[in-house]
Amino acid sequence: MNHLKKNLVFVFIVTIFLSSFLSSGCAHKPGMNASEVSSPAANPQPEPQAASAESKTTARKDALTHEPEDDLDLWDKENTPKPSEKPAAASPESGEKPEAQTFDEGLNDDLDIWDAQVEEESAHVPDPLAPWNRIMFQFNDKLYFRVLKPVAKGYRAVTPELFRIGVKNFFQNLATPIRLVNCILQGKISAAEIELARFIVNSTAGIVGFGDVADKDPQLKKPSEEDLGQTLAVYGVGNGFYIVWPIMGPSTLRDSAGMIGDLFLNPLSHTDMPAEASAGITAFEVINETSFRLGDYETFKEAAIEPYESLRNAYIQYRKKKVKDTEKGKGEKRYDILIKDMIHNWIN
Repeated sequence: MNHLKKNLVFVFIVTIFLSSFLSSGCAHKPGMNASEVSSPAANPQPEPQAASAESKTTARKDALTHEPEDDLDLWDKENTPKPSEKPAAASPESGEKPEAQTFDEGLNDDLDIWDAQVEEESAHVPDPLAPWNRIMFQFNDKLYFRVLKPVAKGYRAVTPELFRIGVKNFFQNLATPIRLVNCILQGKISAAEIELARFIVNSTAGIVGFGDVADKDPQLKKPSEEDLGQTLAVYGVGNGFYIVWPIMGPSTLRDSAGMIGDLFLNPLSHTDMPAEASAGITAFEVINETSFRLGDYETFKEAAIEPYESLRNAYIQYRKKKVKDTEKGKGEKRYDILIKDMIHNWIN
């Protein structure tokens, strides 16, 4: 009995030893790590044969249901330029010929480039004589408030408006040669014809220009006033620099040269009257013109933060618009049309 118990205990110990030995040997096989010992449920192995069969079946179905329109739609999406993208210009290497440009388009492009250069140049006018200009601005300012305004105010009080309008029309008609010559120099033949026709009508039917009879005819409406300063700008002469003259007021180097030329075209400069009489007539014209604009300068000065700079900028912008000859909201120079027609005639 005791011998049987000893045998059972021996068998039990051997069994425990073998089981522990086998389990330790399986857990420490060479080339395996802890992740590989994990259960198959955590890391399922792929079934290559089943997956390949399924992919073949899907590819076969796609081939059967595929349509050529799908490829075309995809190609259009890839090659359609975005709204912000511009089509590339044809290069000489590609062998493609660029779209032919008409003569009118080429000429208009050249004129637009020329206008842009003139506008860029006139955007800023230097003011190297600012100390002198500020002194002259103060002088003219005091001259207006202490002399010109009281005289013009009294003149307006004692003269009827009809008389003052007649005087204004007379001096406008007398300055026709200035506008006429500059219209011709700028190539504005139509405007020159209107100026000449207005001068003839107003000098006769308007009684030496006191009446603006021509203005009643729609075909003889007053064109934009031209002067030599604008003509010089048309021929590419820059503003130069800003300058303020005593009594005459703001100007530029180009406009100052233009005033000298316009003075030569003024009929009063070719009379035998003394210089004092000529100066008196000019002063009377200024007083009569000022009587229509009393209060304008005061309003402008009150609204300006820095009156000198505001007047300088206002004058430059005013002259810039005069040079562009704005008509119906569009800057159009009629001499451009004339030149274009002349070139067409030469070619044809």
